[in-house]
Amino acid sequence: MRPDSSVLQNKVLRAAAVLALLAPFAGCTAQQRQGTGSSYLIINSLECASGAKPDDKANTCSSDVITYVKQQVNGKDTLVPTIYEDAGLVSFKLGMKDPTLTPSPTNSITINRYHVQYVRADGRNTPGVDVPYPFDGGMTVTVSDEDATGAFAIVRLQAKEEAPLKPLAGGGGAIAISTLAEVTFYGRDQAGHDVSVMGRVGINFADWGDPQ
Repeated sequence: MRPDSSVLQNKVLRAAAVLALLAPFAGCTAQQRQGTGSSYLIINSLECASGAKPDDKANTCSSDVITYVKQQVNGKDTLVPTIYEDAGLVSFKLGMKDPTLTPSPTNSITINRYHVQYVRADGRNTPGVDVPYPFDGGMTVTVSDEDATGAFAIVRLQAKEEAPLKPLAGGGGAIAISTLAEVTFYGRDQAGHDVSVMGRVGINFADWGDPQ
């Protein structure tokens, strides 16, 4: 029995309507479409730098667990063991779920905190044993129709005074712990809708050679 042509026509129309509704979201990921706001965050770049070499920013950085800094002590040049925090630098842009819309001030997103956790490719991810402890930090950056950047601590000072990083000191770089730092940024648009986005950088921990 051949199906009625009107039934087939109705099915085609319904399918076209569904595709039309989905079209504005074709370029969005599932995570970006979460929430009820009309805007979302995009990470343009996420970099890190060793506190011992703050100008050497990269997508993968070498975190020195202890750095010997030359200082004058009692009139003599002395190498003093020093611990630095490591910095992260992020650049954001604003995205619209409906790409045909122009961002308005209400769509601007203010980031108010971030979360860092470390993972290893071998799956050994126990905090305080295999990787440093995760932590939360505060930051305030507003992303509007212009890109915005923010600086933050990606490795805290106390992480280098705890296991598993502290035992690396004195090793001369012979032992290293390679991790991915997963950084999630949280904020809200100006209408109060929650927004988040996550990026990753590589961090290799060791007792690296000190800058001259």
